[in-house]
Amino acid sequence: MGFTDFVSDAGLAIANNFLSTRSYIVGFTPSQADVVTYKAFSGAPDAAKYPHVARWYKHIATYESEFSTLPGDPSKAYTTYGPESVELPTNPKDKPAAADEDDMDDLFGSDEDEEEDPEVVKEREARLAEYKKKKEGKTKPAAKSLVTLEVKPWDDETDLAQMEKNVRAIEKDGLVWGASKLVAVGFGIKKLQINLVVEDEKVSTDELQQQIEEDEDHVQSTDIAAMQKL
Repeated sequence: MGFTDFVSDAGLAIANNFLSTRSYIVGFTPSQADVVTYKAFSGAPDAAKYPHVARWYKHIATYESEFSTLPGDPSKAYTTYGPESVELPTNPKDKPAAADEDDMDDLFGSDEDEEEDPEVVKEREARLAEYKKKKEGKTKPAAKSLVTLEVKPWDDETDLAQMEKNVRAIEKDGLVWGASKLVAVGFGIKKLQINLVVEDEKVSTDELQQQIEEDEDHVQSTDIAAMQKL
């Protein structure tokens, strides 16, 4: 159990999957678990291949000057942390279908060893056609996620009202902004915590974070604090 390595594609894929639903290695704030894991990397991971690892690595790098003050046990190895299983989840698309359309004949009865009555064949084909028509007519509801996004300013002099205004000015098909609040970080600095709902197939949270971080006058970094499928 735990991370295996951060060099091979397999090891990075496991880490990327683990961090796809987490902001930090342990808990909801940076800790020594993030520090020892961060130090195990030889450099920044490929953002194109491993976007979730790259997002986490970039965010933890902003705490580099504070590493010694973060809570936790720095003596633990990075392999202590990570997923309970090193096997990646199977993509549902790769699983065998429960019932193939070619097998639908069996649902309505057929026997290739016997010569079938033309009327029986006609009725079965009509029922098959009706079944396929109903199947094609069903539309699946769009998969959506409720996301809590944290936007970290540069310092206590950053105009937070303008920063939030710039964030909400981003419009995308499948993106709906929700409630927000300011959360104290320390030393007089507050970060913006804002909720949003996205359609998973239309909006990439990684691309959205990159777009928000383009506001370099106000935004230091962004982070997903929580994500829940609707």
